[in-house]
Amino acid sequence: MTPSVTSTPDPGVVVEELLDMSAGLTKGCGDGGGMICDFVQMIVPVSWAAPAIAGMIAIALVVVIALALRNVAHRLISRVVRKASSERTSLAGRLRGREAVTPEGLDAIVAERRRQRAETIGSVLKPVASIIILGTAALTVLERLSVPIAPLLTSVGILGVAVGFGAQELVKDFIAGMFMLLEDQYGVGDVIDTGTAIGTVEAVTLRITRLRDSDGRVWYIRNGTITRVGNESQGWSRATVDVPVAYASDIPAVRDLLKQVADEIWNDLAFRDSIIVEEPQVWGIEQISDTAVIFRISVKTIPSRQAEVARELRVRVKSALDRAEIPIAG
Repeated sequence: MTPSVTSTPDPGVVVEELLDMSAGLTKGCGDGGGMICDFVQMIVPVSWAAPAIAGMIAIALVVVIALALRNVAHRLISRVVRKASSERTSLAGRLRGREAVTPEGLDAIVAERRRQRAETIGSVLKPVASIIILGTAALTVLERLSVPIAPLLTSVGILGVAVGFGAQELVKDFIAGMFMLLEDQYGVGDVIDTGTAIGTVEAVTLRITRLRDSDGRVWYIRNGTITRVGNESQGWSRATVDVPVAYASDIPAVRDLLKQVADEIWNDLAFRDSIIVEEPQVWGIEQISDTAVIFRISVKTIPSRQAEVARELRVRVKSALDRAEIPIAG
């Protein structure tokens, strides 16, 4: 039986195969070499292995730098969001043009609105930063591996167009939600009218807005379907109280009496420091009929507190009219 002869591979062929396998990595050195390639060639005695090792080191550096940049971007976004959501100022003081302070009676609704808006914007910026940084790093790595990225970008573009056509409503909701947050159109605690529903905002996301109406019914409204918004809680509100008195009443006396009531509530620290932002005004006679003369009192308040001030005014006006024996018209 003739023993089989084991053939010894040609070293030249092996080297050529290894060079072919590392052809993509050799691009990391560039055509004319580079610092990484020169450094590796000083350490590695085998000339054909130096370009491959240099290419792998370059790819590793790209990945490490991308992860570091992503971490720095996330930390920066978190810091900005934390600072924006922790700023606490007196709303009544801001509306009166005073310096920003931290009052004990801070409106919790305003603070929650600021916090949620900042955190929502931060939750959007973090994935965007990750996609940009890691996507750029991935393209750089593919280029160093000699992978043609032009067909890949074309394929991704076509896929993006197809997905965009299939998810037009979802994209529309997200874009509308982004603009709504950036423009601060409304937030948690606001009473808004979206046309389809009126209620208090309980939650705001990039896709939907959740409202609860006066009957306790919860409404889920897609942001892309909201074409107009009436916000009753932004900036400031106005409480108006109409006081009908008998036609034969003494007009100057009634006006002076209502002015005293307005001054009393303005000087009440429980309202002036936390709810009322401007001195109440007695606008005078609003309407005249054959049985009554209607006076109107106007009070500028912080958002969503006008009903509370109006109820307190009615109680005080009723007590003052009773003491002065001025009849209220029916």
